[in-house]
Amino acid sequence: MDSQSSKNDPLADIEIDRDALRRKYLEERDRRLRRDGADQYIRPGAAAGKFGKFVEDPYAEGDLQRDARVTDVDVLMVGGGFGGLLMGRRLREMGIDDFLIVENASDFGGTWYWNRYPGVACDIESYIYMPMLEELGKIPSMRYASGPEIFQHCQDIARHFDLYAKALFRTKVTEMRWEEARRRWIVTTNRGDRISARFVAMSTGPLNQAKLPGVPGLDTFKGHAFHTSRWDYEYTGGDARGGLTRLADKRVGIIGTGSTAIQCVPHLGKWAKHLYVFQRTPSSIQPRENRPTDPQWASDLQPGWQQERVENFTSIISGIHVDKDMIQDGWTKTFRLLFDNLDVPPDKVADVMDLNDFRKMEQIRRAIDELVEDKDTAEALKPYYGLMCKRLGFSDEYLQTFNRSNATLVDTKGKGVERITETGAVVDGRHYELDCLIFATGFEWLTEHKVGSGFETYGRNGVTQSEAWKDGVLSLYGVHSRDFPNRFVICNSQQPQTANFVHMLDVVTNHLAHLVRHCLDTGIETVEPTQQAQDEWVDQVVAMNESRQQYFQNCTPGYYNNEGEYSLKAARNGSYTGSFIDFAAKLDEQHRTGVFEGLELA
Repeated sequence: MDSQSSKNDPLADIEIDRDALRRKYLEERDRRLRRDGADQYIRPGAAAGKFGKFVEDPYAEGDLQRDARVTDVDVLMVGGGFGGLLMGRRLREMGIDDFLIVENASDFGGTWYWNRYPGVACDIESYIYMPMLEELGKIPSMRYASGPEIFQHCQDIARHFDLYAKALFRTKVTEMRWEEARRRWIVTTNRGDRISARFVAMSTGPLNQAKLPGVPGLDTFKGHAFHTSRWDYEYTGGDARGGLTRLADKRVGIIGTGSTAIQCVPHLGKWAKHLYVFQRTPSSIQPRENRPTDPQWASDLQPGWQQERVENFTSIISGIHVDKDMIQDGWTKTFRLLFDNLDVPPDKVADVMDLNDFRKMEQIRRAIDELVEDKDTAEALKPYYGLMCKRLGFSDEYLQTFNRSNATLVDTKGKGVERITETGAVVDGRHYELDCLIFATGFEWLTEHKVGSGFETYGRNGVTQSEAWKDGVLSLYGVHSRDFPNRFVICNSQQPQTANFVHMLDVVTNHLAHLVRHCLDTGIETVEPTQQAQDEWVDQVVAMNESRQQYFQNCTPGYYNNEGEYSLKAARNGSYTGSFIDFAAKLDEQHRTGVFEGLELA
């Protein structure tokens, strides 16, 4: 048994048997390993129309018909989420006005356009997650703002920087092809557009293609079914705040127990006649403690407050010691427990962090016993894996939902739903009659290297994106790729890892806007990494991820470890895990000096 004593360590009184827990973790992992790995999921957008209804846009309004565009621009952005909005803002600040934004949805917002399920909200503090608050003179109404408020903020950003005039909505890129003679990307779309662009910035997001579970009989269900990113309020009633009154006589099943389910399950439990939550792997749940913004606190904020707060959060979750935790939420408290109690010799640090990881997860499991009344249900809800194996979950209502008489946790013991029938779902031989089936099964995570976009890119000499990256991402900074000049990717692979994804978007888009401005001012026609710089960056990222390989190999399957298929490809596709703060400073130094290290500017 491990024990330690520290007045400043909340985990000190938790005694655990690490060897026994390691065996338990591996046992739970092995239950969930599948031969088909990431291929177990169905990609509805590529399933020959069979499941196309799951990715149709139910939110489109008005007649958005338009004539095809044939034009030439300095910059084309693909994606109108926060990445596209931040890039548009930076281009405006740099005095660059010749750009277009192509977006599949009918408005800006990205994930906040698509995700409108009941309870949707950010799990990162709004004051650091919602960008450009100072520029727009806004303060979020809640510590963790709701999805509708964030969506509205996206629209406000677009209006503030006059980005609607630059947008082509309900438009999908169908192909990108580099034209060497003209030093331009030729981009075609499903609306007949042919756009010639000097630079292309890809910000389609790491999680943008909805996926469905590959359960036998999926297409036979005759009840009502939809994916959480296409919530059907006409069927359920209500809106993102709840009030799902039309479910009062409905038996509802939901597959998936990740971040989305954590937020919408409490609403389903409140309104459905009966709710069945089909669980393969439980999430780790900690208190959320949302609250309205204190007006006095907001009025006392000084200029520069948001950037200071953003960097404070990123430093803490990166393991950097700070004198003051400005955020003091579940994220920072968890990471400070892991990293701050390390007053030990250097050769003992890894062991103490390992111990802290086990203790924190045991603390999470013990809290479930206090919140969930039925002992068997409580046991089934306990996560047995390392703290970093899945994204942390926060809720004050999810676990308590299973105390309701109309809510049933169907623990599949790691196997998932056995099959779906015309009238319900089968688990371990038992049939559950359902009127409605909801898929909270998330999104693709760069398992196909069309940059999560669904179209092919042809670089220099016709090399395709799929072929070039068939064994994993090849890039410099996760942004630039050899043989794909003037094409910038704003995503997660080989870019800094942070829970606050918007901070990374802000750093990279700022760098790219300065780079584009530099090229336009100096007559630079092409930008791409040297082969040496790209190789060195890839090797660095691989080494970082391989150093964590044993940890993630022991994790329960999920998108963090490519569904248990941790390999060289997975290591290449992983994030840059060095210091985020140092990475940001490196890019800042480059555009301040005009010396863009590792890039060929021709």
